[in-house]
Amino acid sequence: MASVRAFAKGALNKGQFMDLFNLRGKVALVTGASRGIGLAIAETLAVAGANVVLASRKQPDLDRVVEQFWQRGQGAIAIAAHTGDNTAVQNLVNRAVETYGGIDILVNNAATNPHFGPILSATESQWDKILDVNVKGYFRMAQACAPHMQARGGGKIINVASIAGLKPQPLMGVYAVSKAAVLMLTQVLAAELAPVNIQVNAIAPGFVQTQFSAALWQNPQLKTAVLKAIPQGRMAEAAEISGIALYLASAASSFTTGATFVVDGGQMIDSGIAA
Repeated sequence: MASVRAFAKGALNKGQFMDLFNLRGKVALVTGASRGIGLAIAETLAVAGANVVLASRKQPDLDRVVEQFWQRGQGAIAIAAHTGDNTAVQNLVNRAVETYGGIDILVNNAATNPHFGPILSATESQWDKILDVNVKGYFRMAQACAPHMQARGGGKIINVASIAGLKPQPLMGVYAVSKAAVLMLTQVLAAELAPVNIQVNAIAPGFVQTQFSAALWQNPQLKTAVLKAIPQGRMAEAAEISGIALYLASAASSFTTGATFVVDGGQMIDSGIAA
């Protein structure tokens, strides 16, 4: 906190400024971390000095990834967990605390989308699965991690949402509803956890070229339509989402809570005016 105030007064040198983003001694738990946005964020937090707990549903996928962290000399462990299962969530958090002594940063990124098409064609089971993982999964993780953050004097919760939660996207209606819920969950948690120095924020990426979005970018017609809607004329790389995550995980964001940060190449403000 003192370094943030010094920065505001122009009293920080370059090294002190960089310390605002230094995560040495911090423990970060990232869900959906075996690939895509989750992996990119985990790698960035590790470079900043955090010990990283990588979580996703399949242990073999995590094992391949965590070995790369070890080769770089970065502190990391891999724990398979399905965030739709409360017992698995509790086990994940307990093992993280047993290994590193606590949790300072939670990145809720695990998500699913088994329905792609008109919303009225979605089944009850598809609704249940999407809401259970995308919304209740984020809640479960926050509920399990918050006491450990409070015990360490505060923490950071970063919810990866989507611009689909702000504006309907073609054929992604149920997913959009779940991400809109994530944005409200972010605000509710931010208000309730502010007194214990836990900041809660959301990132709303636009279209990112990952395996999760393959149904869009592997379809030439859909990809063309998507790119036309993005002023920068391209989809993002997963690493382009990690910079804002580092800010939200660091001391630099000590007075930022309840906010949603859109990272979409300008899609949400597209005026339709060609350059």
